[in-house]
Amino acid sequence: MSAVFDKPSLPRRLLPFLQGFDWLLAAGVLLLCSAGLLTMYSSGYDHGTRFLDHGRNMLLAFGIMFLIAQVPPQKIMSAAVPLYLVGVTLLVAVALFGITKKGATRWINLGVTVQPSELLKIAMPLMLAWWFQKREGQLRPLDFLAAGALLLVPVGLIMKQPDLGTSLLVLAAGLSVIFFAGLSWKLVLPPLLLGAVGIALIVWFEPQLCASGVRWAVLHDYQQQRICTLLDPTKDPLGKGFHIIQGMIAIGSGGVWGKGFMAGTQTHLEFIPERTTDFIFAAFSEEFGLAGNLVLMLGYCCVVLRGLWLAMHAPTLFSRLLAGAMAMIFFTYAFVNMGMVSGILPVVGVPLPFISYGGTAMVTLGMGLGILMSVARSRKPLTG
Repeated sequence: MSAVFDKPSLPRRLLPFLQGFDWLLAAGVLLLCSAGLLTMYSSGYDHGTRFLDHGRNMLLAFGIMFLIAQVPPQKIMSAAVPLYLVGVTLLVAVALFGITKKGATRWINLGVTVQPSELLKIAMPLMLAWWFQKREGQLRPLDFLAAGALLLVPVGLIMKQPDLGTSLLVLAAGLSVIFFAGLSWKLVLPPLLLGAVGIALIVWFEPQLCASGVRWAVLHDYQQQRICTLLDPTKDPLGKGFHIIQGMIAIGSGGVWGKGFMAGTQTHLEFIPERTTDFIFAAFSEEFGLAGNLVLMLGYCCVVLRGLWLAMHAPTLFSRLLAGAMAMIFFTYAFVNMGMVSGILPVVGVPLPFISYGGTAMVTLGMGLGILMSVARSRKPLTG
C-alpha cells in the first residue's frame, strides 16, 4: 500500500515567508514607488536607460527588504558592533587614502569603488540601539555621553570628506535613537532654542555675513555659499541661485492640479537641474501640482507613522529604538529633500526616497524597510 502526499501549492509554500509582513507599510511604499516610476519616466525618458535602471534598483531594494525581513531582530543585533567597526574603519581609510572626485574625498577602492558613509546610515542606529539594549534598566547620564561619542566619531569623519547631506542623515538617525532611549527634554530643548536663535541671527545679519570677502571659519566655502544662496538666491540667479529659483518656479507653476504627465515645461525644456536626482521633487510638483504633492506626502506619512507605530509595539528595547530610527531616516530624507527644492533649506545631496534616481540610496532604503518588516514579524509568533 503506497501513501500519496499532496505537494503544497506555491502560495502555501510562500506563506511562512510572507506571514507577519506589515501590509500597511508595504502599501505606503508601493504608492511611493508608483509615483517614482511615473516621475522617472517623464523626467528621465531621454536619459538613456535611467527609467529601466530605476525600476531595477527598486527590485533590488525589495529583494534586500525581503531577505532582511526574514532575519529576527535578535540576529540583526549581533551584527551591530561589527558593522559599526567596519564602517568607521573604512571612513578612516577614506580619510587616509580615499578617492577624490569634484573636491570631495568620499570613496575608496576595495576592488570596487564604494562609499563607506552610506553604510553608517544603517550601522549607526544599529550600534546605538545595541548600546542602549545592553544598558536597559540601568541607564546613567554617562551612557548618553558615551552614545554621543559613538555618534560624533563617524559624523565628524563624514563631514571632513566633506559630505554635509550624508552626515546630516547619520546624525539624525543617531540622535533619534538617543532621544527615544529616554533623553530628558531638559537636555533637548536648550540646543533647539540655541539653534533657533542662531538661525534667526543669520537671517537678520545676512547682508553682513554674506558680503563679499566674508568667510565663516566653521564651514567650507561651498557650504557657506549654499546658506547665503538660500537666504537670497536672487543675488546670483544664473549661478549659485539657479537651482533654487528654477525649483521654486517649477513647484509654483504646477498650481493645484499640475500641468499633466509629460507636460512639464520647466522639466522638459531642461530648466530644472538634476531633474532625475536631487531636484526630482520640482519635476513631480510641476506635472502633478498640489494634489500630487498631497498624495506623495500621504505615502511618506504612511511609512513614517507606521514605522513609529511598530516601534511603540515592538517586543524589545532594541527593536523599538531601531524601528523608531528607521522611521526617522525616511522622514529626514523626505523633509530635507523637499525643503531644499522648495527653498527653505540649503541645497545638500539628499535624494527623495523611492522617487530620486540612485542605486546606493535605494539599497539603504531597502535595508531600512527590511528592518521595519523584521520588527513587524517579531511582534507575532510565526506558525507553520
